[in-house]
Formats: sequence, C-alpha cells, structure tokens
Amino acid sequence: MSHLNEDKKILNRVKRLKGQISAVEEAIQNPEQSCIEVLQQVAAIKGAINGLMNELIESHLRHHVITDETQINETELAEFLSLLKRYS
Repeated sequence: MSHLNEDKKILNRVKRLKGQISAVEEAIQNPEQSCIEVLQQVAAIKGAINGLMNELIESHLRHHVITDETQINETELAEFLSLLKRYS
C-alpha cells in the first residue's frame, strides 16, 4: 500500500488518533478523572478507528482492486475479502 504515504487525510486521522490515545493515557493516570469521561474518550477513539478503517478500505479498493472501470484484479479482491472475513 505504498500509495498511503501520499494521502494526507489518512495521515491526519492517524495523528488525531495518537492525540486521543495520549489523552486517554493521561486521563487514566489522573485520580480525579471520572470513569464515564474515560469511556467517552475511548468511544470517540473507536469511532475514529472505524473512520480510519473505512478510509483505508476505500483507498485499497481504488488503488488495488478496481484497476479501471471494466477490470477487477481478482487476486487482490480475494485477498481483500479474506481480510474482511477475519474482522467481521
């Protein structure tokens, strides 16, 4: 997936996730932080991860599976479907 290094949108998502995870780490270390607030932060991270996954899936499809409007790379498609089955 070498094309990912050119996608600033994906890199920005990863950087935001790093910040969110650091915030959770700090919150856990703060004895005055409520459990509910930490859970809300983790829920936000979960949503951000799902958004990142969707971006990566779309990028993969556009760059590796659908090579043009009439041709589908069957090997890449099979590999992709196998990956989806593992995480479904």
